[in-house]
Amino acid sequence: MFQNIRKNKLESGVIIGIFIVVITLIVYFICNALNLGTISIVIALIFSIASAWGSYYYSDKIVLSVNKARPATKEEDQKLVNILDALMVSSGLQSKPRLYVVDDPQPNAFATGRNPENAVICVTTGLLEKLDYYELEGVIAHEMSHIKNYDIRLSCVVSVMVGFIVMLADMFSRVLFWGGLDRDNDSDSKANGILMIIGLIFLILSPIFGSLMQLALSRKREFLADATAVEFTRNPDGLISALEKLENDPNQLKTANSATANMYIVNPFKKDTKEGKKKTTSIWSTHPSTQDRIEALRNLK
Repeated sequence: MFQNIRKNKLESGVIIGIFIVVITLIVYFICNALNLGTISIVIALIFSIASAWGSYYYSDKIVLSVNKARPATKEEDQKLVNILDALMVSSGLQSKPRLYVVDDPQPNAFATGRNPENAVICVTTGLLEKLDYYELEGVIAHEMSHIKNYDIRLSCVVSVMVGFIVMLADMFSRVLFWGGLDRDNDSDSKANGILMIIGLIFLILSPIFGSLMQLALSRKREFLADATAVEFTRNPDGLISALEKLENDPNQLKTANSATANMYIVNPFKKDTKEGKKKTTSIWSTHPSTQDRIEALRNLK
């Protein structure tokens, strides 16, 4: 577990560095297309560092706001509070995560925050209503595993930064459409044209690469979080039963969006499949298939 924590921290730093470079290049291309001259690189660096800083420190607030989450209360959510208190002992976490609730009938949950000291666990009202004590315990333990393993930092920051890249790519395409590439000097025009072509290719591919990286990171960490949750509860049956209920629930999560879907314990977007056909994991899947996760949990028993 400690090796995975160190690996996640290292990956977080590397990916934040990569996104700073990517965002710097994108903003530079935009500024260059607007003929802003040498100041372009200064603007690009300031914007990329500011966006990375904001993503790191405010990603949890952004995610909670997007999902319209409200703080849980001891009076209304006593069972949830009791489960969290009990798991604090077995999880070994030093700081208790804050609890939030989303008013939605789909049973689901996610964890967010930049580190265990600033972590949040958010559940839907559907999860509280449809799961029994041990099933809910398994789900909360799973989310606490993401917190302890530092998955929350990486998934949240990547989600916000991928959104930034998509937004900037759209902005760049509009700048190109407006025709901000005219130059008086022919050699400057040719050099700038080559630069813009490279930038355009880069911008087309970077959101796709960012999304694929986001999905791959999420899938890899779900198996580890499931196994760690069993270490906390010593009860794989609770999490197995919870995953089955979550997978078979037909409700759509109204606040879900493609940027944050990877953060939930199961994919919040429900897709119709033929009865009896096993759902498999594809390159575009935000999560490994529930059947694969359940099979891995049963192998732990």
